Amino acid sequence: MTTTLPKPRRARAAVTEPPVQPDTTGQLSDNDMYDRMVSAILDHRLPPGTKLVEDKLAAAFGVSRTRVRPVLVRLANEQVVTLTPNRGASIAQPTPQEALEVFEARRLLEPRLVELFIANATDADIAALRTCIDDEEAARASGDMRRAIRLSGDFHLHIAQAAGHQTLGRILRELVSRTSLILMTYSPSHAREREEATACGCREHRALIDAIRLRDAREAARLMLKHLARIETQLEFTPPAADAPDLAQLLGA
Repeated sequence: MTTTLPKPRRARAAVTEPPVQPDTTGQLSDNDMYDRMVSAILDHRLPPGTKLVEDKLAAAFGVSRTRVRPVLVRLANEQVVTLTPNRGASIAQPTPQEALEVFEARRLLEPRLVELFIANATDADIAALRTCIDDEEAARASGDMRRAIRLSGDFHLHIAQAAGHQTLGRILRELVSRTSLILMTYSPSHAREREEATACGCREHRALIDAIRLRDAREAARLMLKHLARIETQLEFTPPAADAPDLAQLLGA
C-alpha cells in the first residue's frame, strides 16, 4: 500500500538579510564563507525559506558577488540551499520525504561511525563528548534551545571527526546541516514538547558515552540507532489543527 505524505508545514517568513558578520581581518576564502553559512544554519539563524541575496551576502563577507556564487552552488549540491532560475537562492525547505530519507541515511552511517570512534578515540575525545553534553544541558536549562540543538549536532560531528573516516564524516556533516533545517520545519509545535525532546537527547547521549567508555561497540551502535529513531518519531509532518471558525461571526449573525 502506498502512503501519501502530507504537504510540509508552511515555512516562516523569508528573511532577506542573513545574520552573518562582515570580515574585518582580510578576505575570506570560499571555505570560510561556506563554514559561516553552515554555522548560521546549525545555529538556527537561517530558517528554511530564507532568501539569500547575493549583493547582501557579498557585502556581509566583504567579497564580490562572483565569489559568493560558487559557495551557493556548493550548498545547493548538498541540498542545503535551493537555486531557482530568475529567483535566486534561498535556504532549502525540506519535504517530509526528504526528512525521512535524511534520517534513514543517518541510521546507515552513524552506527558505523560510533564503532570507528570506539576503535580510535582517545580519553580526550571521550572527555570532549562529555563537555558537549554538559554544555547542551546548560543551554537547555537556560532556555537557549537554539544553542542546545547546535550542541546536539556537534556531539554527532565530533564522533564522526574522531572516527577517522573522512568520507563518512563529510557526508554526515551535510546530513547534520539538513537535519537542522528539518528540525526547524517539523519539530514539535509546543515548547514543552520541544524541551522534552531535547532533554531526551541529552539522556540518550549520556547513555551512548557510557557504552563508548566501556568500549562496547555493539551496544553503542544499538543506542545510536535508537536515538536517531526517537528523534525521527518526534517530527510533526501534519500542521496543528486550526480552531473551528466562529460561523456566527463569519456570517454576521
